[in-house]
Amino acid sequence: MADASQRPEDGPADLILAMVARDGTAASRHARALADPTAPLRDLADAIHALCVVHGTFPGLVDHATAHGVDTLAPAWMARAAGAMAAERTLLVRLAAAAGPLPSTPGQASAAAAILQQRDTLALLARSDRLGCATGAAAAFVLDWVAIRALLDRCAERLGEEAAANFAAARDEAVEMLRSLALAPPRLRALSFGAEQLLGQHRGLWQLLESRAAARAG
Repeated sequence: MADASQRPEDGPADLILAMVARDGTAASRHARALADPTAPLRDLADAIHALCVVHGTFPGLVDHATAHGVDTLAPAWMARAAGAMAAERTLLVRLAAAAGPLPSTPGQASAAAAILQQRDTLALLARSDRLGCATGAAAAFVLDWVAIRALLDRCAERLGEEAAANFAAARDEAVEMLRSLALAPPRLRALSFGAEQLLGQHRGLWQLLESRAAARAG
């Protein structure tokens, strides 16, 4: 469901950017805590491993959307985004190896099942037959990855890993794609629904990781 505060003059880019700013990783208390230079390395390792499970395997969310081929709002952009996120998967795998093993945490089995379920849920979202839904999810994913990538860059620095290529171009292409769309209300609702669902999954992931960090500290 689209945000009730959406103004009639808001286009797809305004809408999705506002949703990402309000509900995305940058607004997560735990993600902000992990960006602190004094954040425990075990908490960083936990986040990296979780992100690797959800987004570090092929096919990823954008790959699913591209292969399914039903959402044709922006196929050229979708293909470029798939390439950009493939490079991010490589970064995740590299950081997971550098971070070492998953930290011991109470309730590990249930947490692992929840994280795997998130990956499956996002795959289903990307394969939606509702025109606009997969594009909205993929766009929100790329735009929310800006904040995730900033955190990963901090992790890389602390782990002594080389910095990865700048992500700004992928972000700019996503915004440009959204600004190019002229959508009827039903398509705009589908776009915002896909974005909303993606951000909800990310929000749930950060909440789960925060709970795990608290369990380790307790």
